Amino acid sequence: MLNTVLRSSWLIVGWIAAVAMIMVASTATGANLSTTALLVALGIAPGIVVAFLAHRAPSPSVAQILHSAETKDGRS
Repeated sequence: MLNTVLRSSWLIVGWIAAVAMIMVASTATGANLSTTALLVALGIAPGIVVAFLAHRAPSPSVAQILHSAETKDGRS
């Protein structure tokens, strides 16, 4: 469990650092504020999607889907 927490925290820190580097590089090259905002939004969007999906119920496995399917002759 501790390995999972440490691994995910390093991933989050790396992701935040990458978004910050995109922002710094964009402003250093003289990009407009709207361009910088767009790049930051594109960098943050995957994290928001993952955060929404992380708290949902896990998807059923293939075996669970096949087991719950009904056949034509009534067998299950």
